[in-house]
Amino acid sequence: MTQAPAMPDPTFIETNGINMAVYEAGPKDGVPVVLCHGWPELAYSWRHQIPALAAAGFRVIAPDQRGYGLTGGPKGEENVPLYDIEHLTGDLAGMLDALGIDKAVFCGHDWGGIVVWQMALLQKERVAGVIGVNTPFIPRLTSDPIEAMRAVYGEKMYIVFFQRFGEAEKLLGKDTARSLRFFYRKSGVTAEEWEKMPAEEKNLSFLDALETPEEEWRGTPLLSDEEYAVYTKAFEQSGWEGGINWYRNFSRNWRLTEGVEQKVSAPGLMISAADDVVLPPAMAEGMEKYVPDLEKHIIPACGHWTQSEKPDELNTLMIDWLKRRFG
Repeated sequence: MTQAPAMPDPTFIETNGINMAVYEAGPKDGVPVVLCHGWPELAYSWRHQIPALAAAGFRVIAPDQRGYGLTGGPKGEENVPLYDIEHLTGDLAGMLDALGIDKAVFCGHDWGGIVVWQMALLQKERVAGVIGVNTPFIPRLTSDPIEAMRAVYGEKMYIVFFQRFGEAEKLLGKDTARSLRFFYRKSGVTAEEWEKMPAEEKNLSFLDALETPEEEWRGTPLLSDEEYAVYTKAFEQSGWEGGINWYRNFSRNWRLTEGVEQKVSAPGLMISAADDVVLPPAMAEGMEKYVPDLEKHIIPACGHWTQSEKPDELNTLMIDWLKRRFG
């Protein structure tokens, strides 16, 4: 297991109505690279990438995003719309303003990947390039995405279940350390094995599996005790509500982006993980239609948590592309 590097100390930046915790490293005159985490993650999820990118000469900026970590965010069902895509991309644009940066390369994993691809549509003048880690560019659907997921997977699919305010956060917060041990595991199934599984086992009802005894969970623990402790402390402090609110805005985001041209003009790098069953490499097929200047790679024998599971492979691909395109 790779030893986790120490994180830089955070600074706090007022942006778009929140006080955002931002972790920076590397030369101030380097090409800015903003690292955007997903769920249930933190800026800490980029701990292996931050020093490598900084050593390669890039100015690395990793925020705890709205609702997460030391940034936190507004609570209460009435504030769910404050986690929509306009707020999430506005937070990052305001962060650049506060740092005196015109444009940056945006890199995102999981939900952070959705945000960085949308940055290239909604804040395109701030985006020099985009790196998707596991998360491809997903063009706007022709129908409400939650209704589409409900139709395909049913009510137990985790994103559909997340729509019920208060329920998932209560379930996950009952034992935050256990919940995080459940999520942060190496993939216990290859893409080929997943394909052969019966449909009822592929409905992505992870929260059912969470209720099973720990010894029955798939895969092996991904993190060290010290790393699990960092995540546990952060989620016990912030709670789960803010991060889950991102999911509660899928339908709202779909309505807000009606009429937005689905074309990324900035250069893109897509790094998929071969055994990510939530965001499989097949989802990146055909991306070139929407991201004409695109390079694609697949990291073999890697599950969903690419930054932690295959940090050296990810760093090599990112730094190589960044140096060729922006060096």
